[in-house]
Amino acid sequence: MAGHPSTPVPAVLVPLYYRDNFDALCRAVVARYGDLLNRAEHSLLERWQGLQMPAQCLYVRLVSRVGPWFRERKLVYPEISDIPAALAELEMAGLVQRPQGLDVAALAPLFTVAEWRSAFTGVLEGGFSNKGAWLAAATALDWSGEEYLHCLLAATDDSLVAPLGVEVVSLLQLLFFGNRRQGMTDFVLSDLGIACYYPYSLDREQRLFSCREAVTEYQLWGELADHYWFLRDAGDQEGLEALAQQLLAASPRFETSVHRHWKLCNRLGRDLERVGALALAASLYSRSQLHPARERRARVLETGGDWKVAHAQCLDILEQPWCEEEQEAALRILPRLCRRLAQPAPASRRDHFELLDLQLPRSGNSVELAVAQHLAGTWAEVHYVENTLLNSLFGLAFWEQIFAAVPGAFHNAFQSVPADMYQQGFYHRRSHLLTARLELLARTDLAGELVSAYRRYQGYQCRWVNWHLLSETLLAQALACLPRSHLLAIWERMLFDPGENRRGFPDLLALGSKPGDYCLIEVKGPGDQLQHSQRRWLRFFAAQGIPAQVARVSWCDD
Repeated sequence: MAGHPSTPVPAVLVPLYYRDNFDALCRAVVARYGDLLNRAEHSLLERWQGLQMPAQCLYVRLVSRVGPWFRERKLVYPEISDIPAALAELEMAGLVQRPQGLDVAALAPLFTVAEWRSAFTGVLEGGFSNKGAWLAAATALDWSGEEYLHCLLAATDDSLVAPLGVEVVSLLQLLFFGNRRQGMTDFVLSDLGIACYYPYSLDREQRLFSCREAVTEYQLWGELADHYWFLRDAGDQEGLEALAQQLLAASPRFETSVHRHWKLCNRLGRDLERVGALALAASLYSRSQLHPARERRARVLETGGDWKVAHAQCLDILEQPWCEEEQEAALRILPRLCRRLAQPAPASRRDHFELLDLQLPRSGNSVELAVAQHLAGTWAEVHYVENTLLNSLFGLAFWEQIFAAVPGAFHNAFQSVPADMYQQGFYHRRSHLLTARLELLARTDLAGELVSAYRRYQGYQCRWVNWHLLSETLLAQALACLPRSHLLAIWERMLFDPGENRRGFPDLLALGSKPGDYCLIEVKGPGDQLQHSQRRWLRFFAAQGIPAQVARVSWCDD
């Protein structure tokens, strides 16, 4: 077991923190993935490590900024005293380049309108009121890239430089973080003590990518995803349909790209569905094993009049649902299809939740706090917890299983949950660990176990546990009233689908003075309706005998 993290002391970043973080990233990648890097990539790392400190720092500064080109006079960093010398060393090491020529589009963002005016006055006749006009006039000259570049650099007495190996740095970041979302900012948050991460295992045997081909495939699917967003933003219907055909013609070879492939099929399918390309959308949904693919396919088939196949799809969902949201969707679609096919429809389900109708005076507080204050005289404690408390109890109860060493789950030292936390395979990959944990929680001192976990893990980043809102006092009060059997039932449902079942919990927790004396209360103000996730939890509570109410509020001064 890991020890309790020490009380954080306000941290100050050391001057060369970014260089040290980049060095740590490179060393970690070499340790875990050195066998997958090619000679050129190893060479770049060796050349960077062989530089003097100022040149190392400048290279990291350059590859961390949006470029590719930078003006030498604008490279000002207090910790790098001699920028020209550092650049000269980088140039000798083959880590920066100078331009031979650039077109107007590439040069436009690098120089101000005053500098364009200074460079081209005398070359262009007449004055221009804005930068766009100067750029248009300069473009009309139809010069070579060398001529444009020479004219601007001569007028500003400056030079341009761009780092080389940017694509290698992107690869290193991908290998380190295991995704394209995280970046060097995560190092800074850790350095500042803003985020303290649990010391889970990062063994080489559990790395995400097994071979270089898997890395290449992941990058290619990432480029396809970028292309999708470009086409979508451009409203390029023809391009989206061509991309759909490309997705249907290829399948990922490696597990690391499968989830990205499914997600892209779902997104693209939904876009095509909206514009009426139903057959193509249905084909994309058929290729995906990620919710809501089957639900959307059933809806597309229904819209297209293929009611028999849509009916079969709904039955498949009900026989083995991926999640409860999908199951509910199938139950909503099926009666319509049965009527179309002249088949007996399943009996409709009507919800009967325990209601608490309240007329309250308006106050400056939210409706949830208004109800909490109203109920304070009836219960010993009323807490506004929403999703926070029950999710936090789940995180404390299954902390070691969440952070267990599972291949591909942890890619870097800055994760607050495993990479597959909200995927359908989370439970399957840890079924033996989670089953054993549930059996232990069924017979152990539950309150003692969770309070101990609270003290042991407090301060570590975990997306399930909100340390700002969870106190040991609230934890003890809740555990004194909530029966073990109720918590175990709730946790088992959460484990079935952690991604969906982490939301929809009631707003308030009302606590009495003895075990079992409590109530979960969902608050709805005038005009508010229960969401699907909230209804699912309320049905579950009713089935399990867990006390829950829906407080419907109207304002008595309306």
